[in-house]
Amino acid sequence: MEFERIRRFERAYRSLTPRDRKAVSKALGLLRENPFHPSLGTERIKGTSFWAARATRNVRLTFEWRGPLLILRNVGRHDETLANP
Repeated sequence: MEFERIRRFERAYRSLTPRDRKAVSKALGLLRENPFHPSLGTERIKGTSFWAARATRNVRLTFEWRGPLLILRNVGRHDETLANP
């Protein structure tokens, strides 16, 4: 599975702490292997075509599927990220 990162994702990723960036990188590896790995808690964001996955207890990343491509849209603290997927 391939990823495409939109600019907002890149900016948000750079603003994370080193610890959170490491957790997001690990989550992306799991997402690539199995988008529904239990530790990711992957779920559709209600009322949208976007999905969310867990990197840590408080950090989420959002994405959308376009065929075999995952468009990485946003990453950050749980509430802020899910409010603006």
